[in-house]
Amino acid sequence: MNSSGAGMLSLRQKLRDFVFRQDGNFSMMTALILPVLLGSAGMAIDATNMVLSKSQLQDATDAAALAVSSRLADKTLDSTNGSEYGKTFVAGRFSTSMDATSVATLKAGTTVTVTTTANGSTGKTFVVAVSSRMPVSMTPLTRLLFSSAVTVSAASTTTSGYGGPRGISMEVLLDQSGSMLENTTKCVLQIFNICLRYTTKNDALKEAAAALFDGLDKLDPNAKLVRTGAMSYSSFLIGQSAMDWGTTRARKFVTDMIAPVGGTDATTAVDTATNNIKANTYGTDTESVEQRKKNNANADRVIVLMTDGEMTGNSNLWNPTIDKNVRDKCVAAKGAGIKIYTVAFMAPDNGKSLLQFCASAPGNYYESNSTDALVTAFAAIAADIGKQNSRLTN
Repeated sequence: MNSSGAGMLSLRQKLRDFVFRQDGNFSMMTALILPVLLGSAGMAIDATNMVLSKSQLQDATDAAALAVSSRLADKTLDSTNGSEYGKTFVAGRFSTSMDATSVATLKAGTTVTVTTTANGSTGKTFVVAVSSRMPVSMTPLTRLLFSSAVTVSAASTTTSGYGGPRGISMEVLLDQSGSMLENTTKCVLQIFNICLRYTTKNDALKEAAAALFDGLDKLDPNAKLVRTGAMSYSSFLIGQSAMDWGTTRARKFVTDMIAPVGGTDATTAVDTATNNIKANTYGTDTESVEQRKKNNANADRVIVLMTDGEMTGNSNLWNPTIDKNVRDKCVAAKGAGIKIYTVAFMAPDNGKSLLQFCASAPGNYYESNSTDALVTAFAAIAADIGKQNSRLTN
């Protein structure tokens, strides 16, 4: 073999030895892979920081919008100083986690807009929009690949107001299943310390509904703001009173309700009530038209849903399919802008769970285990409906 051939063999052998050696290659591979691994870890940390920072900023803009809105409604702020108050509120949320320069930058990047609309001759409606943005610093390796910081943003809108005519269109849905004939613990006829007759659940319900209607009449003695309707249901929709001004027609319907019978299924009742009172985009729905006749530019849509049991249909056993159907109808009602109050009256756990789900907020759910508690719950609903609270609208 000549020297040229021997040289080629020697080169091949050296290359083979280099590829298959374990000591040097590990160091080389580590040098190549380690920056990639560190960069991936850095980006994961940065992604987590961005999500957390955006969530914190969203909480801050939500709280600021509600704070400004509430103070405008109770007249402790006006639209002129409301903007500055909102900016300071957002910045204040980060005063303990940021340096003074960063807090000042955050405040400068926050915008608060207050839109005021007349509501009748004396009232006002406020829409408060708060938007903000802030930079989130990146880890060193991410900076090499991308940038030193990423900007996150958040926005919130609330509505509030005071005075002025604001209508209420309400449907009251009452359980008339067979279990409503059961006795409560309230005695109405007693001789020698022996109770001969207890109030039935149905009697208690009628008393409670009267307390609700009394509260609404007190809120609207001239029947210019409140429209009500009532429905009774068991495993089907038993009957309903047409929506009307005041409470007279709905009150009579409840007083005249027939004896409870059958199982429980609120699906049709919730769906029918939703279709009766929900607003459409053009304001041509029945309730919008009727409310405008009384010069009510705005109207809250409300459903009160009461049951003493769980969704069974025609049987005596809880039916998860029917339960889900009712939940779906409640979701649709809330999506249509309807506020739902729910009352569980001596109900089992499945019934309570359903009503907790259907309530528009935790405070809209009432749990009653006695006649007096049921009456108190319905009276409390009437009182709460009379309030006009600031609320987030996005």
